Amino acid sequence: MNKNWSAFNIVSVVFGFTFLYLPIVLLIVYSFNASKLVTVWGGFSTHWYSEMLSNQGLMDAAWVTARVGLLSATVATVLGTLAALTLVRHTRFRGRTLFTGMVYAPLVMPEVITGLSLLLLFVSIGFERGFWTVSLAHITFSMCFVAVVVQSRLVSYDMSLEEAAQDLGCTPFEAFYKITLPVILPAVIAGWMLAFTLSLDDLVIASFTSGPGATTLPMKIFSQVRLGVTPEINAVCTVLIGFVATGVIIASLINKRRMVNNARTDADI
Repeated sequence: MNKNWSAFNIVSVVFGFTFLYLPIVLLIVYSFNASKLVTVWGGFSTHWYSEMLSNQGLMDAAWVTARVGLLSATVATVLGTLAALTLVRHTRFRGRTLFTGMVYAPLVMPEVITGLSLLLLFVSIGFERGFWTVSLAHITFSMCFVAVVVQSRLVSYDMSLEEAAQDLGCTPFEAFYKITLPVILPAVIAGWMLAFTLSLDDLVIASFTSGPGATTLPMKIFSQVRLGVTPEINAVCTVLIGFVATGVIIASLINKRRMVNNARTDADI
């Protein structure tokens, strides 16, 4: 441990991590509670996980959430990467300030304003609310996060590598696909994961833009929690935590292996 750490720093860190993660630990523990009462431990049981799987409403909401998340994250990653490329490579063009503001606006825009604005848009054009409106809304607010992540990587990218590839006969698309994309791929994957996680987590914007048959899992959980927390809800949240944690671990392992391979390649050279 760093000798410069004082007792106050240690206590602050311990208190902070306890405050952040103790509720999550309690939620996971009580998802295996045999009792119907959330705050009373009745023994270990996986009963509520079987109840969760047999709850058709929760399963339908989970399926909608997964489809919306996969679609919105993929489209947002493509659009966000293109926006980042435009901002980095084209520093001067008419309307760049407006374009930059429109790309980054959802970062600072309150979710209530974004959701209400999209609702008014869909109503005004007669677009029936449902799966597609929720997906479009999630693409709108998650694209800017992808753009920020990818842009931070492109800023330090050496453009001469792509120019050299074009001098050797590659088309601009081939140079980007074979040279630039592999270099910025970790940032693109990180942007996709961030967009997917934000889609899974969203409640406010989905509440404004959803319609019949397009209830997302956060909306379903929120509606049930208003009537009282049950171990079944704890089980659903535990599965979500495990899913996100698994994704983060896999991404970390892939990134670590990539760094090791790059270090070996540099050493061989």
